[in-house]
Amino acid sequence: MKSKDESQVYQIKITLSGSEPSIWRRFLIEPNENLYKLHQFIQVIMGWTNSHMHQYRQNKNYYGKPDKESEADFGFKTLDERKFKIFQVLDKPKAKIIYEYDMGDSWDHIVVVEKILPKEENKDYPICLDGALSCPPEDCGGIPGYYDLLEIIKNPDHEEYEDMMEWLGDKFNPEEFSLEKINKNLKKLR
Repeated sequence: MKSKDESQVYQIKITLSGSEPSIWRRFLIEPNENLYKLHQFIQVIMGWTNSHMHQYRQNKNYYGKPDKESEADFGFKTLDERKFKIFQVLDKPKAKIIYEYDMGDSWDHIVVVEKILPKEENKDYPICLDGALSCPPEDCGGIPGYYDLLEIIKNPDHEEYEDMMEWLGDKFNPEEFSLEKINKNLKKLR
């Protein structure tokens, strides 16, 4: 298998599709990582808990964990994400792929190569550079459910307010974005 120039890194922007204002992250990653490893990094970078299935979609190709039963049910073959490197599916600036997390809530993320940069000496990758807003809580019903949830928690008089606040706990803040926390958690995966 041909390998990408190891002196380069990709600057990637990932945006949660349908979020307005956009929930996004920008990060640097080595293009020789496989798509499964990218999945693990995306989970940390976005703030998900890796509690659900995922897949990538690009044109007519699906990448993920191959499953013969699903292939028979849905009529398409899933290519093994562990056998494909990032550079093989995202080969130039502006190349993109869709990363779907949680097939029930269907959180689609648009993953785009913004730039190909020289790798810096003595720097560990991946590293998150920037972003905006908190990742939605798991199992809240996808984008429509998330925006319903935000409306409910803005209004203490709403009939579901107390239930939703109890379900969320005290820790959820939709405006929060902690670059330091993300990079600390990425360090644990390297």
